[in-house]
Amino acid sequence: MENKKVMNRGLVVVGAILIQLALGAIYAWSVFTPSLISEGWAKADTQWVFAIGLASFAIFMVVAGKQIKTLGPQKLTIVGGVVLGLGYLLAGIFGGTSFIALLLLIGLVGGAGIGLAYVVPIAVGMRWFPDKKGMITGLAVAGFGFGAMLWVKLAGSWGHLIENIGLSSTFITYGIAFAAMVIIGGMWMKFPPAGWKPEGYEEAETVATEAKEDKEFTSGEMVGKIQFYLIFFTFIVSAGAGLMSIGLMKLYPMEALQSNGLTALEASAIAGTAMAVFFSLANGIGRIVWGMLSDKLGRKTSIIIMTATQGILVILFTYMAGSEILLYLGATLIGFNFGGNFALFPTITADTFGAKNVGQNYPFVFLAYGVGGILGPILGGIMGDMGNFPMAFTISGIAVLFGTVLMLMVKPAKK
Repeated sequence: MENKKVMNRGLVVVGAILIQLALGAIYAWSVFTPSLISEGWAKADTQWVFAIGLASFAIFMVVAGKQIKTLGPQKLTIVGGVVLGLGYLLAGIFGGTSFIALLLLIGLVGGAGIGLAYVVPIAVGMRWFPDKKGMITGLAVAGFGFGAMLWVKLAGSWGHLIENIGLSSTFITYGIAFAAMVIIGGMWMKFPPAGWKPEGYEEAETVATEAKEDKEFTSGEMVGKIQFYLIFFTFIVSAGAGLMSIGLMKLYPMEALQSNGLTALEASAIAGTAMAVFFSLANGIGRIVWGMLSDKLGRKTSIIIMTATQGILVILFTYMAGSEILLYLGATLIGFNFGGNFALFPTITADTFGAKNVGQNYPFVFLAYGVGGILGPILGGIMGDMGNFPMAFTISGIAVLFGTVLMLMVKPAKK
């Protein structure tokens, strides 16, 4: 019987990674934008689809949090996979290159599917791995980071899907693949039996049952606590700086490299490598490493280290963007810390407000990502139009350092 439980723990990891690989689709949107711009789309139009996708993702995560107990994690994941797959499938069949169609089908519907499924592997994984919450969360969300690179490369330089079968057929192919992966992974999304603990974990528990219950907060109780707002605003500035960096990681270094004597073609190739390889890989690796580190160092300490170093790096990036080697280094370190957000904020939510309700509570914390996803890129765009990209990074870096101060003030929540 015990072997069966251990086997189930392993399958939960496989299912979580499979689901998150598909959900990383939202970060792959940039691979479609050159084709749409050549069809007459404004650059701002392409960003609207991405922004609506992020907002829909964050909002529907809250819906998922409310439904995870009602539908159960397995059914909720399958619903999310079907919705995500349908968004892309219908975009391929009926959307063509219509701005409104793709905004609704890929942005709103696709984002909703991602939001419905995203929190399930995190909530299920933490229940199966109470002894390694950081590690399991890091592994689960790493799939999201690596998935983005997989889908970008398949559509572009590896698989040449857009070139070979066209944009609409790529959307259809991806829709079918996303739905299949999430549904298959969802088969293993089940909570462990009531009272189940991994072998040896019981002895390691020193907290009395009554005290543990005092640490289990409902969403309503959580939003009445100052700790929620300190964590929320830290997540806004940390995610916002990372998302702004993603938005400008090609544009700003291209400008900086050209001002240092490189041709537009050389600058484009270097900046593209910085984003597609160094930032993307570090983003995925950072999720695993920060998750595992937090099991040793604690969540609060890990977030303080991550945000303090990220704030300094984002400010220093203004001096790094114009040099190829320093650009690669900056993209790697910023990407590594950005990835850490997605391993550390779910686990600090569980540690502060209880692991039992993390499926309902984390979506409210994750709304900060949606806010950061609007504020960060908008700041970058405004400063870019003013011809002052360095100021955008300086403001973001200072904001992240302010987030470090907020995190220092977080203390255990009490009822």
